[in-house]
Amino acid sequence: MQVLGPKGDTMADLTTNFIGIKSPNPFWLASAPPTDKEYNVRRAFKAGWGGVVWKTLGSEGPPVVNVNGPRYGAVWGADRRLLGLNNIELITDRPLEANLREIKQVKRDWKDRAMIISLMVPCDEESWKDILARIEDTEADGVELNFGCPHGMAERGMGSAVGQVPEYIEMVTRWVKQHSRMPCIVKLTPNISDIRKPAEAAKRGGADAVSLINTINSITSVNLDSFSPEPMIDGKGTHGGYCGPAVKPIALNMVAEIARSEATRGLPISGIGGVTTWRDAAEFMALGAGNVQVCTAVMTYGFKIVEEMISGLSQYMDEKGMVSTADLVGKAVPNVTDWQFLNLNYVTKARIDQDACIGCGRCFAACEDTSHQAISMSEDRLFEVMDDECVACNLCVNVCPVEDCIEMGELPKGALDQRTGKKVGDYANWTTHANNPSVSAAE
Repeated sequence: MQVLGPKGDTMADLTTNFIGIKSPNPFWLASAPPTDKEYNVRRAFKAGWGGVVWKTLGSEGPPVVNVNGPRYGAVWGADRRLLGLNNIELITDRPLEANLREIKQVKRDWKDRAMIISLMVPCDEESWKDILARIEDTEADGVELNFGCPHGMAERGMGSAVGQVPEYIEMVTRWVKQHSRMPCIVKLTPNISDIRKPAEAAKRGGADAVSLINTINSITSVNLDSFSPEPMIDGKGTHGGYCGPAVKPIALNMVAEIARSEATRGLPISGIGGVTTWRDAAEFMALGAGNVQVCTAVMTYGFKIVEEMISGLSQYMDEKGMVSTADLVGKAVPNVTDWQFLNLNYVTKARIDQDACIGCGRCFAACEDTSHQAISMSEDRLFEVMDDECVACNLCVNVCPVEDCIEMGELPKGALDQRTGKKVGDYANWTTHANNPSVSAAE
C-alpha cells in the first residue's frame, strides 16, 4: 500500500502497529523535556510525530525538585556539532494531576497518535497499584516503566537502581500487568554488563515490549578553572545521563543483542539512542526495533526534524520495494553473528582512487604510524597500497576526508594473498580465538 505525500508523490506506508498501539509513522518522542507538557506535545503532533512518551510521572510522595542552574553538559565535534548531551534533570516536577489532565486532553484531540505514559515510583506494589489506577481514565495507549534513569532518582532506589537488578524488573513488571489493562513497555538501562538479562526479566514479568537504551552514566567534562564537573551548580557537579549521536553505536549493539538472543527473540523493541536522521531510524529498525524514540535531535533542531525523517524513510523504502515498515524490521538481524563465525576466506585489500585523491596524506600517516605500513608515498605525494603488507583493516578508509576515495576491493577465490602467501580459499583450517583456547584474548 502506498500513500500520497504532501506534493502528491507516492510514499511508502509508514503506519506502524507496535504491540497493538497504532501510529501514522514509527517516529515517537522519547520521555524527556520535550514531552513535559501539553503545549509541547501538541506542537510535536502538529509537526508530524507519530507518538509521544510523556515525560516520566512519579507518585505524590517526596516532591521532585530540579536544579535551578545548568542541567546539561555537552560534547561537541570540531565544527561544534552537538555529539552528546549529559543531563542531570529529574523526572517531571509538575503536579501529577496536571499531567494526567493534559494527557487526557491531548489524547482526546489526537486519537490517531500514540500516547504512552512513562512511570517511575518507589519499588513497592501499592505505589505502582495506586498510580496505575490514577492514569486509567487518561485513555493513554500504554505505559513505559522507566528503569533506566542513572542520576537523582537512582539514589532514591528507583530508575537504574531497579533496572540493574533483573529480579526487581520482573517483579515490578508483574505488578504492572496485574493492576493495569495497558500495554507495558519496559525501558532498560545500558549501565549493565549484559543487556540480555534485564530484557529476559522483563519478558518473564509479562512485558509487552522493551525500549532501549536509556542514558549512559557519565561526566562529560571538567571545568579546569573551578575544578568541578560540568554542568556546574554552585561550584559542584555530578554524574548524569549521556545521550545523543555519540551513544548510537552502543544502542544499536544492545538492540541487536536482544533481537537475536534466543531467550528474547520476538520481544518487540522500541529503539532509542542517537536517532537523528531517517538513516539512523532505518538502522535501528533493521536490527529489530519496531519503532524509534527521539530526544536529543529534537532538543538540537526542533520538532520539524521529523519531516526529513518521514520523507527520507519513505523514499528509502520505495527504492527497496518495501510495502510497510514490517518489511524493514529485523532485516539485518540474521547477518549479526559472533566473531568466530566470520568468513576467514573473505580477503580484501585497500584501493585508492588516484583521480579522487587530494594528496592530504592522512591515509599514509595513519597506516605508517599506527597500522601496518601498507601505504607508500612517492616524492610527488602519490599514495599507493602495498598488497603484501595490507591487512584490510579499513583504517585508511575511515580517516580519508574524501568519500569513496579509498575502498576495499575483494580478492577473488584462488587469487594469491601476497601478505600471507596463501591463495584465497585456503584458510579453512585456520583456527580462531573462539575455538582455540590456547590463543590469548590479548593476541
